Amino acid sequence: MKILFTSVGRRVELIEAFRYAVKNNRMFFQIYGADMDVTAPALKYCDHVVIVPPIKSKEYIPTLLKICEDRKIDALIPTIDTDLQILSENKELLKQSGTRVVISSPDKIRICRDKRLTSDYFNSIGLKSPQSVDDYKKYDGGFPAFIKPKDGSSSILAFKANTMEELKVYAEQVPNYIIQPFISGTEYTVDVLCDFEGNPIYITPRIRVAVRAGEVLKTEIRQDKKIIEEVKKLLLDYKPCGAITLQLIRQQETGEDIYIEINPRFGGGAPLSIKAGADSAEALLRLLNGEKLTYQDAAAEDGAIYSRFEQSIKVK
Repeated sequence: MKILFTSVGRRVELIEAFRYAVKNNRMFFQIYGADMDVTAPALKYCDHVVIVPPIKSKEYIPTLLKICEDRKIDALIPTIDTDLQILSENKELLKQSGTRVVISSPDKIRICRDKRLTSDYFNSIGLKSPQSVDDYKKYDGGFPAFIKPKDGSSSILAFKANTMEELKVYAEQVPNYIIQPFISGTEYTVDVLCDFEGNPIYITPRIRVAVRAGEVLKTEIRQDKKIIEEVKKLLLDYKPCGAITLQLIRQQETGEDIYIEINPRFGGGAPLSIKAGADSAEALLRLLNGEKLTYQDAAAEDGAIYSRFEQSIKVK
């Protein structure tokens, strides 16, 4: 069986997790990596490399389609936000070539890619989320406030504003922004893996102990029953396909969980939950092999702390 990861970039830990699962379980999988940059480090950890045009290019989907047909790719797994909408919208087209795109439906991806819709969605299913406005002149949620692009990622162009004057300055710098009240508390990420019908297999909350540029540097697995039950409630409605990542803040004063984001893909820190025991790489491979899996409660080691570091590899 052949799996193609798109936009692999720096996702070395994720590719390594899948390679380990293949080797450890004596599975017969080949891992293909796609990127537009031949020097992308994660390509060096793939069995086969394919170079593709930029995602915004009109040739992107035709190129992927030809690769999937020529190489007989069985499954395609996206790794970055900007890939999600276009792959979801072309899911059926790629399916005609025999390739399963492991991604949620276009309407669900649309909710995640627009943070105004994300906030409305959380509130609609009974999970608390900060109200958003898209005009700083109409903002009356108090200070500090948080301003960010409605379709942003990796904390790019995301700012904390302490006054209306600061908010006005940031509003002139951030295109197509939303503004929300700033929430003080403990930040959590929840790594989730579901089967292709949206049934959960792993739900792993972890504290974001240290973060740089939106990517977790240090994390602690925290098998929080309250968060797990809240996430189960979301999954019943959302019915994701494969991996998704949720972000929330447990408010310092009230203890309430305030949900911020849904990323319907493997998050940057997902390999840490895998290492802790919630092996979503192995589980996804088994699902692709046709196995039926059931929910595994608290599979990751509670209290395990992981700290990440940089490595380098010669690419030319």
